[in-house]
Amino acid sequence: MESRVEVKQPTLNTSGFSDDLPETRKMNSSNGRPTNKFEDQVPFSPEIAYHQPESTMAARGSHPGESLTVRSETLGGIIYRSIRLVVFSNRLNLLMPFGPLAILVQKLTGHHGWVFGLSLLGIMPLAERLGYATEQLAFYTGDTVGGLLNATFGNATELIISLYALKSGLTRVVQLSLLGSILSNMLLVLGCAFLSGGIVFSKKEQVFNKAAATVNSGLLLMAVMGLLFPAVLHYTRTEVHFGKSELALSRFSSCVMLVAYAAYLFFQLRSQSGLYISANEEERETGDNSTDDESPEISKWESIIWLSVMTAWISILSEYLVGAIEGASNSWNIPVTFISVILLPLVGNAAEHASAIMFAMKDKLDISLGVAIGSSTQISMFVIPFCVVMGWIMGQPLDLNFQLFETAALFLTVIVVAFMLQEGTANYFKGVMLVLCYLIVAASFYVHVDSNSEDQPVP
Repeated sequence: MESRVEVKQPTLNTSGFSDDLPETRKMNSSNGRPTNKFEDQVPFSPEIAYHQPESTMAARGSHPGESLTVRSETLGGIIYRSIRLVVFSNRLNLLMPFGPLAILVQKLTGHHGWVFGLSLLGIMPLAERLGYATEQLAFYTGDTVGGLLNATFGNATELIISLYALKSGLTRVVQLSLLGSILSNMLLVLGCAFLSGGIVFSKKEQVFNKAAATVNSGLLLMAVMGLLFPAVLHYTRTEVHFGKSELALSRFSSCVMLVAYAAYLFFQLRSQSGLYISANEEERETGDNSTDDESPEISKWESIIWLSVMTAWISILSEYLVGAIEGASNSWNIPVTFISVILLPLVGNAAEHASAIMFAMKDKLDISLGVAIGSSTQISMFVIPFCVVMGWIMGQPLDLNFQLFETAALFLTVIVVAFMLQEGTANYFKGVMLVLCYLIVAASFYVHVDSNSEDQPVP
């Protein structure tokens, strides 16, 4: 007897589904189409196994900020796009030709007033673009490290100018320019950040990490202590060896300050990194910050390359700038003190100024504080002691005796800013007060006659 086995073929309805499919599969689809785009394909198909990971990787990139266009561009396209974004996207970059023009004027005429002015204008967009590249790099590091990087590369201009001045024997210019950078960052940069952020967010009071600000204020007071004792020792004529004990104390204090700053970096980045988590990072971790959809415009390696290029070009222009300071003072009839304390820091702090204002207007006040106060802390606890040690190596007698007038200005500035930061909040009125304080400091140095830096007994 022959047996027959019937194979029942699935019947399709008008929506394209088999009647044998579970009802839940039909109900979860709209307009007769499956909800999962891979449900109408054969499972484990080689085509899916190849194309799906590729599209996922291309969409995500190697970092959350990278897009599909970056991965598919050629090398020439990447270079063109990078130059267009970095060089031609900012109106301030129209000042870039003044840098080569300063070198040309120096070679042809040697007029120090023109060379100084053109170098000053040429360095300004470079310092701002240095801050832009650092900001792009900060997307890959987080707020705390990003603020530290911004402060570090923002201070590269001041450090380069100081080393060239130190090499030329202009120790007083080194002292005044670094002092001016601290005053500018703490009063002008922070004040403009508070003012711009307070205007944009006028309906609320901006907040920042109070604990981090307190630690920075303590470091700044320690820096004031390091600068105050050599000056007091000099003017009270209580040195064991007149003219030598002051320099020896300065070098010892500089080494101690460098150790303290290294300990601060370890404390900030490794030991107590949780103390420095900003409000924005906490919101990102908890998923509350849904409006923050920013992404980097250039890749990490592009940022590093542009940082190197900008730093090298600033280094070249700084040599011409420093060589023309005294000639510019005579040509313009402006005191060297005012040029060193006010004009040079305005150029050197262009990166910090732009970055701090931009982050404050995005309600990222912790990064603004990391740029402004962090930069002041880095100059006072690292750059100044480092220059003293480098002067020791070069045979230049650079000490921490910044004279009484300059040290008093720094001490009062630190006290005012510490009072502004003690509540952990910011508004536009605090910004107005800080900017007005900077105007008072600038006017004071304009009428101030710098005393002779040589060791002379006080009458």
